[in-house]
Amino acid sequence: MVIRMRYLIGTRGSKLALVQTNLVIEKLTQAYPKDEFLPVVIKTTGDIVKNRQLDQIGSKGIFVKEIEEELLEGKIQMAVHSLKDMPEEPAEGLTFAKAWLREDSRDVLILKNAASIDDLPKGSVIGTGSKRRKYQLLQKRPDLRIVGIRGNIDTRLRELYGGEAIFDESSQEEVALDGIVIAAAGIKRIGRAGEVTQYLSVDDMIPAPAQGTLALEVRADNLELLTKLDALSDEKTDLCVQAERGFLKRIGGDCHTPVAAFCDVNASGKLELRAMYGTEDGSKLASTKVSEADVAGCVSEKEKTAKMVEVAAQKICEELGELRFS
Repeated sequence: MVIRMRYLIGTRGSKLALVQTNLVIEKLTQAYPKDEFLPVVIKTTGDIVKNRQLDQIGSKGIFVKEIEEELLEGKIQMAVHSLKDMPEEPAEGLTFAKAWLREDSRDVLILKNAASIDDLPKGSVIGTGSKRRKYQLLQKRPDLRIVGIRGNIDTRLRELYGGEAIFDESSQEEVALDGIVIAAAGIKRIGRAGEVTQYLSVDDMIPAPAQGTLALEVRADNLELLTKLDALSDEKTDLCVQAERGFLKRIGGDCHTPVAAFCDVNASGKLELRAMYGTEDGSKLASTKVSEADVAGCVSEKEKTAKMVEVAAQKICEELGELRFS
């Protein structure tokens, strides 16, 4: 068969990143069998610097900068990322295709010796690199001890099961993990969902904006490829992701602050946005829920989601009092 177009797709080299990229390639090959899609592994700053927590080494861009540079230079034609790890705006000259690949958005607990979060003994040590997860866990179980961890899913599971010593910066001592909390999408995609102890509902823990969604990034001037990608998009998924990332942008969240947003269709068939934001130290957290019923008068779906974002941000602003958002 004659190949019509060949596309090089940039990706990180972790197991999860490669699984996600191969999933995209499989879908694209099915849709465009005359084109060829090939993965290109690119090492990023986030892959190189592994001995510090993410909020100590910079923004979300540490996992994408090198990939985006190759995209801008034309060395690759497309990049696959986890959208939750991406900055609110793509680099100048780049854009995201509409969302069309989303897995389970929830977070999960993997515990060594307990059946659920409620069964954990007082003082149990739970590992996560996310302030969003940390402070929502502590809201439910303030007696837990949350420590920072890094690394891919296999590394985190090895540290948990192997009883490896984890340095707790808050107490300046080494501890062993009793459990970890990670994204459901990641552990499902690498085929280890059977090790999940508990799926946390979005009421118990609001996910990160766009969690479970793959970002397909291309040059803004590559209209031919963008058209191909957008043709495969799912309208509802894209609308929900826009609302979640819209809240992130409106609230001004970054890797130093706990921020969460999840949009879905509720039992009444209406869009519903859950959102959470708090101070960097977690001393103040506020959450809210906004549905289409709260934004009467909007005509288009896009207008509805934009208004829902504005209402959610305003409610949280009022609850937190002195905080003001740009």
